[in-house]
This record gives sequence, structure tokens and C-alpha cells, in this order.
Amino acid sequence: MIDPILWDGETLQLIDQRKLPLIKEYVTCRGLDEVCEAIRNMTVRGAPAIGVTAAFGFYLGVKEGLNPEFVAEKLISTRPTAVNLKWAVDRMKGALKNGENLEEKAKEIFFQDISINIKIGEYGAKLIESGFNILTHCNAGALATAGYGTAVGVIRVAHEQKKDIHVYVDETRPYLQGARLTAFELNELGVKNTLICDNMAGYLMSKGMIDFIVVGADRIAKNGDVANKIGTYSLAVLANYHGIPLYIAAPFSTFDPTTETGEMIRIEERDAKEIREIVGVKIVEDTQKCFNPAFDVTPAVLVTGIITELGIFKPCELFESYYKFFGGKDEC
Repeated sequence: MIDPILWDGETLQLIDQRKLPLIKEYVTCRGLDEVCEAIRNMTVRGAPAIGVTAAFGFYLGVKEGLNPEFVAEKLISTRPTAVNLKWAVDRMKGALKNGENLEEKAKEIFFQDISINIKIGEYGAKLIESGFNILTHCNAGALATAGYGTAVGVIRVAHEQKKDIHVYVDETRPYLQGARLTAFELNELGVKNTLICDNMAGYLMSKGMIDFIVVGADRIAKNGDVANKIGTYSLAVLANYHGIPLYIAAPFSTFDPTTETGEMIRIEERDAKEIREIVGVKIVEDTQKCFNPAFDVTPAVLVTGIITELGIFKPCELFESYYKFFGGKDEC
């Protein structure tokens, strides 16, 4: 597998996910501006990976002598939906306040992400039986994290346990994270998989060809509503109708107790160029009006369960567990 994030003590190396799987090259970030641009232009993407990248970006910005609050605000403004970014920046701000070594704190966040992902995979794999046909959407694998994966991490552990599984991979328009990244990762892991267009998922469900759905998340609200890649809500509605379990695989850093419901989550709208072109090839005129929200929100009622590093919870149990493990008081 390719390492999505590399740190050599001076520079941050990020695999350019815009060019995978056909071209495998790294982008070098030497300072805050380059890190922010890499997050903004999706050289790096995936909520946990963005968080780890932001941690190193904070260190580089402070090292440049920039005001820490300016550094934090600039990083947080790059991608508004994924909460892991702010979570990582807040941890770095706390480390600075406590006089901790910022480089070591960023490295700690990096390695912690991998260990958390492995735990998520181990819990999630318990839900998967040999013979399952699994559907996943977007990319929640090694490339979306520090190097292991959340939703794909669940699949990865099940495969390592020698379970006979097969994965249907949604291509995930318009950015094609499923086609370019998830299928690529599964092939690297030796997991049997089939790529499908997004609008084929309902047909497969109607024919009994899907047993289990697992996806990642970019932010989970206090009531269990889930923001994830656009198209997740459609899958959840279809899964509910067909009686197919749909699970979210995400670390607790993706949970946001300050956001009451999914309606409060700001949905990033990206450049129309991503719709007008496919991998750089224009398919409509530049004058064609487009709408390109990057995420949608799936109501908690449509989510079977949420797989975390601390176990599997129903959406309404999530924040009761959050406060139990991380402090504070509230009601589910």
C-alpha cells in the first residue's frame, strides 16, 4: 500500500490523490500556505487524513513564526464540513498552550489515527460474515486516513481474517474517489471487488446482491445525523427500503457534540469544473450551470449503527458514550 502522508522532520509529503491511480507522486509542503492549498485542492482528502495533515500544518505555521490563532483559522477555513480538521487543530493549540513539543504532538496524532483505525476495523469485522457482498461509497481507506482506513479498514480486517467477501465500489461522482482510490486500494489488498456507477446501487439491492453497507463520515452531529460524501443519503434511503444494514465507520474525532443536528452542518459546495470535466476531460461547455455539493446528511434514523474505536453504537447512544469516555454530561 502507498503511504498517504510522510513526515521527514522538515517537510510534509502528501500523495497527490488527484492523480491516482494512474500517476503516483508526492507533493511537498514546506510551510503553512502549501499545506492549506493541499487540503483545499484535494491533494489530500478524507476527514482523518485532513486532520493529520492539519496537525503538521499547524506545527509548520508556528515554526514560521506566524500567530497561532491565524494559523488555526487559516487551516480550519480550508474545508468546512469535516470536523476532524478542527479537532486536530484544537489539539495542537492545546499542546502549544501546555508547552508541549508541537512536532511530537503532530506525530502522536498521526500514529494514533492508525491505531484507532485498526480498532475500528476489528470491531466492524465482527459484523461481516463470510460470503457477504459489501457496498461502499467514496473512499474511507488508507488514503483517507494516516494509512489504514475506517470503512475500508473494516473490509481490510475481514479479508485478513480469511472471510470470503466481495465488495461493490460506487464510483462516487463527480470526483471518482471510489473508482480511482477505493478500487485501487482493494486491488492492492487482494480484496475481490467490482466497480459500479453510483446509480446502479439501487438495482443491486433490489436483486438481493448487497448484504451489508459500510461508509465513512466527515462529521456526525449530536443526534447521530451523519454528513458524508454526496450520495450517502441516497444509499441510506435505498438500504432502509430493502432492509439492508448500513453502518458508519468513524473515529470519535469525527463526532461533534457542538452540532445538535445534521441541519446545522455546513455543506461545502465545490467548483463546477469537477462536474464539467472527468479527469481533466471536458464533457460539457464551460457555460453549463452546475450544482456541486460535496456532502449530504443522512438522518440518524437511517443508520443501523456507528462503528468506532470504542465499539459499535446506535446513533442515539453515541453521545452518551462520548461523554462517558471523554468527560462531560449530557443526555442522549
